[in-house]
Amino acid sequence: MSTVGQPNEVLPDLPLPEGIVEDYVDCSTSCGLKWHILKAGEPGKPLVLFCHGYPELAYSWRKVLPAIAEAGYFCVAMDQRGYGRTTGWPLKQPFEAVDLNDYVFTNLVRDLVCLVYGLGYKQVYSIVGHDFGSVSSAMAALMRPDMFLSTIQMSHPHHRPAEPISPQEKGEEKKVDIQAELAKLDPPRKHYKWYNSSPNAAQDWENPSQGLETFLRGYFHLKSADWDANKPQPLTKWGAEELAQMPEYYIMRAEHSMPETVASNMAGEDYSKTERWLSRDDLQVYCNEWARTGFQGALNWYRAQTASTKQSARDVLLFSGRTIEVPCLFISGKQDWGNYQQPGALEGYKDPKTVREYCYWGENLVDGAGHWVQQEQPETVIKEILAFFMRVRCRLPQFW
Repeated sequence: MSTVGQPNEVLPDLPLPEGIVEDYVDCSTSCGLKWHILKAGEPGKPLVLFCHGYPELAYSWRKVLPAIAEAGYFCVAMDQRGYGRTTGWPLKQPFEAVDLNDYVFTNLVRDLVCLVYGLGYKQVYSIVGHDFGSVSSAMAALMRPDMFLSTIQMSHPHHRPAEPISPQEKGEEKKVDIQAELAKLDPPRKHYKWYNSSPNAAQDWENPSQGLETFLRGYFHLKSADWDANKPQPLTKWGAEELAQMPEYYIMRAEHSMPETVASNMAGEDYSKTERWLSRDDLQVYCNEWARTGFQGALNWYRAQTASTKQSARDVLLFSGRTIEVPCLFISGKQDWGNYQQPGALEGYKDPKTVREYCYWGENLVDGAGHWVQQEQPETVIKEILAFFMRVRCRLPQFW
């Protein structure tokens, strides 16, 4: 049995593939967390961190870790703050009681720095992130390039931090209120990030009328290549008409919750199609963990990043004008709308104001994969990661 930091709580071991071990790293005296990690490979080898997305866990890297470790790396995937079996954040805390300063980007990176030290390292060969974890990987490399020496983003392109507005520009600025603009559409729509930031979102996620297992199966299905309606394309601007081209799991009907959105779009779909890459037992791991922790902790990251709060906007001004200056790669599914949800972000990697010249090493869009690329097409993802790491070796000879 696996223990976790909640009082008197004993949890069953996760059903892990051979070569992966479950463990804990106590950083309670630094960042306040007792990290739950999955690890593969030999400590002392070059460290690679794997950061998961939403609504996922370290478990989402189960298909990738053993192969990367076999190539000579010490691989660690963690449950991030607000997720899974990592403790030190308030479990099922009421919406109004949350201190959102815990969920700003500098604290996100601070957590990772403390984990690196807790693992006995001072440098990371590469930090790999998917979805929300892509934000973790990009921000870690942006803020601490001396520690995080290369980076891979997956399924969520990085875009450079906003810059302060000068007095001259302030009078010219016309910021789009995207929620107000989406509400004017027929039918009215709303952005999923603003919905996930709302007071009722966690209760909706926790109490879907179709049941948690059916809801999560549908959510994974709709964002995968198994949903035939996923035919993404670049968007020209941050505007309501453009964003409305995206599926309803991104730009929702104004009257719908996320469970209602999934139920509506899954009508007539074969729920079993995704079992080829997300088995019933694997899905049950997610269901069990979310039923235990609730969703509010994880959703707090959305709250701190949207226009509903100011904390994160102030926080990243410290890094205005800073570029990623370590080797950087983007991997995603070809059928993933996440590549384009922030218009211009994917193309922005080629801008030297976002990534230093010669540091961006391209994007690989994997056909036959949607948003969950490392679970849908793990063999291709492993191949792309290892090819990137071989190129990085020339830049980091000290590791070899």
